[in-house]
Amino acid sequence: MVTRTLGSNGPTVSALGLGLMGMSDLYGPADEAESIATIHAALDAGVTLLDTGDFYGMGHNEMLLRDALRGRNRDNAVISVKFGALRDVDGGWNGNDVRPVAIKNFLAYTLRRLGTDHVDIYRPARLAPDVAIEDVMGALADLVKAGHIRHIGLSEVNAETLRRAHAVHPVSDLQIEYSLISRDIEAAILPTARELGVGITAYGVLSRGLISGHWTPQRQTTGDFRSHLPRFAGANLDRNLVLVDALRAVAEARGVTVAQIAIAWVLSRGEDIVPLIGARRRERLTEALGAATVTLTDADLAAIEAAVPSSAVAGTRYDEAQMAFLDSERA
Repeated sequence: MVTRTLGSNGPTVSALGLGLMGMSDLYGPADEAESIATIHAALDAGVTLLDTGDFYGMGHNEMLLRDALRGRNRDNAVISVKFGALRDVDGGWNGNDVRPVAIKNFLAYTLRRLGTDHVDIYRPARLAPDVAIEDVMGALADLVKAGHIRHIGLSEVNAETLRRAHAVHPVSDLQIEYSLISRDIEAAILPTARELGVGITAYGVLSRGLISGHWTPQRQTTGDFRSHLPRFAGANLDRNLVLVDALRAVAEARGVTVAQIAIAWVLSRGEDIVPLIGARRRERLTEALGAATVTLTDADLAAIEAAVPSSAVAGTRYDEAQMAFLDSERA
Protein backbone atom coordinates (compact mmCIF):
# COMPACT_ATOMS: atom_id res chain seq x y z
CA MET A 1 0.00 0.00 0.00
CA VAL A 2 1.45 3.34 -1.03
CA THR A 3 1.07 6.31 1.28
CA ARG A 4 -0.05 9.91 1.04
CA THR A 5 0.31 12.84 3.42
CA LEU A 6 -2.79 14.66 4.60
CA GLY A 7 -1.94 18.22 3.76
CA SER A 8 1.22 20.04 4.74
CA ASN A 9 0.70 19.51 8.48
CA GLY A 10 -1.07 16.17 8.71
CA PRO A 11 -0.03 12.57 9.16
CA THR A 12 1.19 10.15 6.51
CA VAL A 13 -1.48 7.55 5.86
CA SER A 14 -2.32 4.78 3.43
CA ALA A 15 -3.56 6.01 0.05
CA LEU A 16 -6.90 4.37 0.83
CA GLY A 17 -8.59 4.61 4.21
CA LEU A 18 -11.33 2.46 5.71
CA GLY A 19 -14.60 4.06 6.80
CA LEU A 20 -16.25 2.06 9.57
CA MET A 21 -19.72 3.64 9.81
CA GLY A 22 -21.62 0.87 8.07
CA MET A 23 -20.28 -1.70 10.53
CA SER A 24 -22.47 -0.19 13.24
CA ASP A 25 -25.16 1.99 11.76
CA LEU A 26 -27.30 3.32 8.93
CA TYR A 27 -26.75 0.60 6.29
CA GLY A 28 -28.84 -2.11 7.92
CA PRO A 29 -27.63 -5.09 9.96
CA ALA A 30 -23.91 -5.87 10.00
CA ASP A 31 -22.00 -8.94 11.16
CA GLU A 32 -19.69 -7.91 14.01
CA ALA A 33 -17.27 -10.80 13.56
CA GLU A 34 -17.01 -10.10 9.84
CA SER A 35 -16.56 -6.39 10.56
CA ILE A 36 -13.59 -7.08 12.83
CA ALA A 37 -12.16 -9.53 10.29
CA THR A 38 -12.47 -6.82 7.64
CA ILE A 39 -10.60 -4.29 9.80
CA HIS A 40 -7.89 -6.90 10.41
CA ALA A 41 -7.65 -7.59 6.67
CA ALA A 42 -7.35 -3.88 5.97
CA LEU A 43 -4.55 -3.47 8.51
CA ASP A 44 -2.76 -6.52 7.12
CA ALA A 45 -2.99 -5.00 3.62
CA GLY A 46 -1.31 -1.81 4.83
CA VAL A 47 -4.37 0.37 5.41
CA THR A 48 -3.56 2.70 8.30
CA LEU A 49 -6.33 5.33 8.20
CA LEU A 50 -9.41 4.14 10.11
CA ASP A 51 -12.36 6.53 10.19
CA THR A 52 -15.12 6.39 12.79
CA GLY A 53 -17.56 8.66 14.63
CA ASP A 54 -18.65 8.71 18.24
CA PHE A 55 -22.29 8.73 17.10
CA TYR A 56 -22.00 5.69 14.80
CA GLY A 57 -24.15 3.18 16.64
CA MET A 58 -24.04 5.52 19.68
CA GLY A 59 -20.49 4.53 20.55
CA HIS A 60 -20.66 0.97 19.21
CA ASN A 61 -18.36 1.77 16.29
CA GLU A 62 -15.60 3.05 18.53
CA MET A 63 -15.84 -0.02 20.77
CA LEU A 64 -15.78 -2.23 17.68
CA LEU A 65 -12.57 -0.53 16.60
CA ARG A 66 -11.12 -0.98 20.09
CA ASP A 67 -11.83 -4.69 19.90
CA ALA A 68 -10.32 -4.93 16.41
CA LEU A 69 -7.12 -3.22 17.55
CA ARG A 70 -6.72 -5.32 20.68
CA GLY A 71 -3.41 -7.17 20.46
CA ARG A 72 -2.23 -4.98 17.59
CA ASN A 73 0.24 -2.09 17.61
CA ARG A 74 -1.89 1.00 18.23
CA ASP A 75 0.73 3.18 16.57
CA ASN A 76 0.17 1.41 13.25
CA ALA A 77 -3.33 2.90 13.06
CA VAL A 78 -4.24 6.51 12.33
CA ILE A 79 -7.62 6.88 14.01
CA SER A 80 -9.90 9.63 12.73
CA VAL A 81 -12.97 10.42 14.83
CA LYS A 82 -15.94 12.68 14.08
CA PHE A 83 -17.96 14.14 16.94
CA GLY A 84 -20.86 16.45 17.65
CA ALA A 85 -23.94 14.78 16.17
CA LEU A 86 -26.73 14.34 18.71
CA ARG A 87 -28.86 11.18 18.62
CA ASP A 88 -31.89 9.88 20.48
CA VAL A 89 -32.74 6.39 21.72
CA ASP A 90 -34.51 5.59 18.44
CA GLY A 91 -31.49 6.57 16.35
CA GLY A 92 -32.93 9.92 15.33
CA TRP A 93 -30.92 13.09 14.80
CA ASN A 94 -31.17 16.16 17.04
CA GLY A 95 -28.69 18.61 15.61
CA ASN A 96 -25.05 19.18 16.48
CA ASP A 97 -23.24 20.35 19.59
CA VAL A 98 -19.77 21.82 19.06
CA ARG A 99 -19.51 24.03 22.13
CA PRO A 100 -16.00 23.88 23.65
CA VAL A 101 -17.28 22.26 26.85
CA ALA A 102 -19.13 19.63 24.80
CA ILE A 103 -16.03 18.91 22.69
CA LYS A 104 -14.03 18.06 25.81
CA ASN A 105 -16.87 15.84 27.02
CA PHE A 106 -17.18 14.00 23.71
CA LEU A 107 -13.44 13.35 23.57
CA ALA A 108 -13.32 11.98 27.12
CA TYR A 109 -15.93 9.36 26.23
CA THR A 110 -14.24 8.59 22.91
CA LEU A 111 -10.87 7.92 24.53
CA ARG A 112 -12.50 5.56 27.04
CA ARG A 113 -14.41 3.66 24.34
CA LEU A 114 -11.36 3.37 22.09
CA GLY A 115 -9.08 2.37 24.95
CA THR A 116 -6.40 4.83 23.89
CA ASP A 117 -4.83 8.00 25.25
CA HIS A 118 -5.07 10.00 22.05
CA VAL A 119 -6.97 10.39 18.79
CA ASP A 120 -4.87 10.99 15.70
CA ILE A 121 -7.39 13.23 13.88
CA TYR A 122 -10.42 14.73 15.62
CA ARG A 123 -13.09 16.63 13.75
CA PRO A 124 -16.63 17.98 14.15
CA ALA A 125 -18.97 16.03 11.91
CA ARG A 126 -21.04 19.15 11.28
CA LEU A 127 -21.00 22.69 12.61
CA ALA A 128 -23.66 24.47 14.62
CA PRO A 129 -24.93 27.97 13.78
CA ASP A 130 -24.59 29.23 17.36
CA VAL A 131 -20.86 28.43 17.73
CA ALA A 132 -18.20 30.28 15.75
CA ILE A 133 -15.65 28.12 13.95
CA GLU A 134 -12.94 30.11 15.74
CA ASP A 135 -14.27 28.86 19.10
CA VAL A 136 -14.40 25.29 17.84
CA MET A 137 -10.83 25.46 16.60
CA GLY A 138 -9.65 27.10 19.82
CA ALA A 139 -11.04 24.24 21.88
CA LEU A 140 -9.48 21.67 19.56
CA ALA A 141 -6.15 23.49 19.65
CA ASP A 142 -6.19 23.23 23.44
CA LEU A 143 -6.65 19.46 23.11
CA VAL A 144 -3.68 19.29 20.74
CA LYS A 145 -1.55 21.16 23.28
CA ALA A 146 -2.66 18.74 25.98
CA GLY A 147 -1.66 15.75 23.81
CA HIS A 148 -5.15 14.25 23.65
CA ILE A 149 -5.42 14.73 19.89
CA ARG A 150 -2.63 14.90 17.33
CA HIS A 151 -4.29 16.70 14.42
CA ILE A 152 -7.43 18.73 13.76
CA GLY A 153 -9.68 17.86 10.86
CA LEU A 154 -12.93 19.32 9.59
CA SER A 155 -15.89 17.86 7.77
CA GLU A 156 -18.27 19.32 5.17
CA VAL A 157 -17.27 22.98 5.50
CA ASN A 158 -17.15 25.56 2.76
CA ALA A 159 -14.10 27.45 1.54
CA GLU A 160 -14.63 30.52 3.72
CA THR A 161 -15.09 28.45 6.89
CA LEU A 162 -12.00 26.40 6.06
CA ARG A 163 -9.97 29.57 5.65
CA ARG A 164 -11.21 30.99 8.99
CA ALA A 165 -10.51 27.72 10.78
CA HIS A 166 -7.02 27.34 9.36
CA ALA A 167 -6.16 30.85 10.54
CA VAL A 168 -6.67 29.70 14.14
CA HIS A 169 -4.81 26.38 13.93
CA PRO A 170 -3.56 24.26 11.02
CA VAL A 171 -6.20 21.89 9.65
CA SER A 172 -4.76 18.56 8.55
CA ASP A 173 -7.59 17.51 6.30
CA LEU A 174 -11.13 18.20 5.24
CA GLN A 175 -13.39 15.18 5.10
CA ILE A 176 -16.02 15.73 2.44
CA GLU A 177 -18.04 13.77 -0.08
CA TYR A 178 -16.26 13.49 -3.41
CA SER A 179 -16.97 11.05 -6.20
CA LEU A 180 -17.73 10.91 -9.90
CA ILE A 181 -21.28 12.05 -9.12
CA SER A 182 -20.48 14.45 -6.25
CA ARG A 183 -18.02 16.98 -7.63
CA ASP A 184 -19.15 20.32 -6.21
CA ILE A 185 -15.93 20.71 -4.19
CA GLU A 186 -13.98 21.27 -7.40
CA ALA A 187 -15.30 24.83 -7.79
CA ALA A 188 -14.04 26.51 -4.60
CA ILE A 189 -13.46 24.11 -1.72
CA LEU A 190 -10.74 21.96 -3.29
CA PRO A 191 -8.73 24.94 -4.64
CA THR A 192 -8.90 26.62 -1.22
CA ALA A 193 -7.78 23.45 0.54
CA ARG A 194 -4.82 23.21 -1.82
CA GLU A 195 -3.93 26.86 -1.31
CA LEU A 196 -3.88 26.33 2.46
CA GLY A 197 -2.12 22.97 2.39
CA VAL A 198 -5.14 21.04 3.70
CA GLY A 199 -5.60 17.44 2.59
CA ILE A 200 -8.87 15.89 1.48
CA THR A 201 -10.26 12.65 2.86
CA ALA A 202 -12.99 11.80 0.39
CA TYR A 203 -15.96 9.84 1.67
CA GLY A 204 -18.83 8.54 -0.42
CA VAL A 205 -16.43 7.67 -3.26
CA LEU A 206 -18.95 5.03 -4.37
CA SER A 207 -21.87 7.27 -3.40
CA ARG A 208 -22.90 4.87 -0.62
CA GLY A 209 -22.85 1.93 -3.00
CA LEU A 210 -24.85 3.59 -5.75
CA ILE A 211 -21.94 3.56 -8.23
CA SER A 212 -20.32 0.40 -6.89
CA GLY A 213 -21.71 -1.75 -9.67
CA HIS A 214 -23.48 -3.89 -7.09
CA TRP A 215 -26.53 -1.79 -6.29
CA THR A 216 -30.05 -2.88 -7.22
CA PRO A 217 -33.39 -1.50 -6.01
CA GLN A 218 -33.97 -4.78 -4.18
CA ARG A 219 -31.07 -4.07 -1.81
CA GLN A 220 -33.10 -1.55 0.23
CA THR A 221 -33.55 -3.00 3.72
CA THR A 222 -35.09 -1.91 7.00
CA GLY A 223 -32.76 0.41 8.87
CA ASP A 224 -30.89 1.45 5.72
CA PHE A 225 -30.90 5.24 5.55
CA ARG A 226 -30.26 5.14 1.82
CA SER A 227 -33.97 4.54 1.35
CA HIS A 228 -34.45 8.18 2.38
CA LEU A 229 -31.84 9.64 0.04
CA PRO A 230 -33.07 11.33 -3.16
CA ARG A 231 -30.47 9.62 -5.37
CA PHE A 232 -31.81 6.21 -4.38
CA ALA A 233 -35.48 7.05 -4.95
CA GLY A 234 -37.81 6.35 -7.87
CA ALA A 235 -36.95 7.90 -11.21
CA ASN A 236 -33.72 9.34 -9.79
CA LEU A 237 -32.44 5.86 -9.06
CA ASP A 238 -33.37 4.67 -12.54
CA ARG A 239 -31.46 7.55 -14.14
CA ASN A 240 -28.43 7.06 -11.91
CA LEU A 241 -28.22 3.34 -12.61
CA VAL A 242 -28.07 4.18 -16.32
CA LEU A 243 -24.89 6.11 -15.52
CA VAL A 244 -23.54 3.08 -13.68
CA ASP A 245 -24.18 0.90 -16.71
CA ALA A 246 -22.23 3.35 -18.87
CA LEU A 247 -19.39 3.30 -16.36
CA ARG A 248 -19.51 -0.50 -16.33
CA ALA A 249 -18.71 -0.55 -20.04
CA VAL A 250 -15.61 1.59 -19.42
CA ALA A 251 -14.53 -0.60 -16.51
CA GLU A 252 -14.97 -3.83 -18.45
CA ALA A 253 -12.89 -2.45 -21.31
CA ARG A 254 -10.08 -1.92 -18.77
CA GLY A 255 -10.59 -5.33 -17.16
CA VAL A 256 -11.55 -3.88 -13.78
CA THR A 257 -14.76 -3.59 -11.80
CA VAL A 258 -17.06 -0.59 -11.61
CA ALA A 259 -16.08 0.05 -8.00
CA GLN A 260 -12.38 -0.10 -8.84
CA ILE A 261 -12.59 2.39 -11.66
CA ALA A 262 -14.73 4.77 -9.58
CA ILE A 263 -12.24 4.66 -6.69
CA ALA A 264 -9.28 4.94 -9.07
CA TRP A 265 -10.85 8.08 -10.52
CA VAL A 266 -10.88 9.72 -7.07
CA LEU A 267 -7.28 8.61 -6.47
CA SER A 268 -6.31 10.23 -9.77
CA ARG A 269 -7.60 13.65 -8.70
CA GLY A 270 -4.43 14.42 -6.75
CA GLU A 271 -1.86 13.15 -4.28
CA ASP A 272 -3.52 15.26 -1.58
CA ILE A 273 -6.74 13.20 -1.75
CA VAL A 274 -7.25 10.00 0.26
CA PRO A 275 -10.45 8.08 -0.57
CA LEU A 276 -12.28 6.34 2.28
CA ILE A 277 -13.77 3.00 1.32
CA GLY A 278 -16.77 1.79 3.30
CA ALA A 279 -16.34 -1.96 2.90
CA ARG A 280 -18.12 -4.02 5.58
CA ARG A 281 -16.95 -7.41 4.31
CA ARG A 282 -13.59 -8.79 3.27
CA GLU A 283 -14.66 -9.52 -0.28
CA ARG A 284 -15.69 -5.90 -0.84
CA LEU A 285 -12.49 -4.71 0.83
CA THR A 286 -10.38 -6.82 -1.50
CA GLU A 287 -12.20 -5.44 -4.52
CA ALA A 288 -11.80 -1.84 -3.34
CA LEU A 289 -8.11 -2.20 -2.53
CA GLY A 290 -7.56 -3.35 -6.09
CA ALA A 291 -8.23 0.22 -7.18
CA ALA A 292 -4.84 1.24 -5.80
CA THR A 293 -3.15 -0.64 -8.64
CA VAL A 294 -5.30 0.88 -11.40
CA THR A 295 -3.54 3.65 -13.34
CA LEU A 296 -5.91 5.65 -15.51
CA THR A 297 -4.68 6.99 -18.83
CA ASP A 298 -5.91 10.21 -20.42
CA ALA A 299 -8.09 8.08 -22.69
CA ASP A 300 -9.54 6.29 -19.66
CA LEU A 301 -10.33 9.58 -17.96
CA ALA A 302 -12.01 10.91 -21.08
CA ALA A 303 -14.11 7.75 -21.37
CA ILE A 304 -15.11 8.01 -17.69
CA GLU A 305 -16.11 11.66 -18.11
CA ALA A 306 -18.18 10.80 -21.16
CA ALA A 307 -19.91 7.94 -19.34
CA VAL A 308 -20.61 9.94 -16.18
CA PRO A 309 -20.72 13.70 -16.88
CA SER A 310 -20.32 15.76 -13.73
CA SER A 311 -23.81 17.25 -14.04
CA ALA A 312 -25.65 14.05 -14.92
CA VAL A 313 -26.54 12.76 -11.44
CA ALA A 314 -30.21 12.86 -10.46
CA GLY A 315 -31.07 13.99 -6.93
CA THR A 316 -29.21 15.61 -4.05
CA ARG A 317 -26.85 13.58 -1.88
CA TYR A 318 -28.95 14.01 1.30
CA ASP A 319 -32.58 14.85 1.95
CA GLU A 320 -33.57 18.47 2.51
CA ALA A 321 -33.29 18.33 6.31
CA GLN A 322 -29.76 16.89 6.28
CA MET A 323 -28.62 19.21 3.49
CA ALA A 324 -29.47 22.12 5.78
CA PHE A 325 -26.74 21.00 8.19
CA LEU A 326 -24.01 21.14 5.54
CA ASP A 327 -21.83 24.23 5.77
CA SER A 328 -20.22 23.02 2.54
CA GLU A 329 -23.47 23.65 0.67
CA ARG A 330 -23.64 27.32 1.74
CA ALA A 331 -22.18 29.99 -0.49
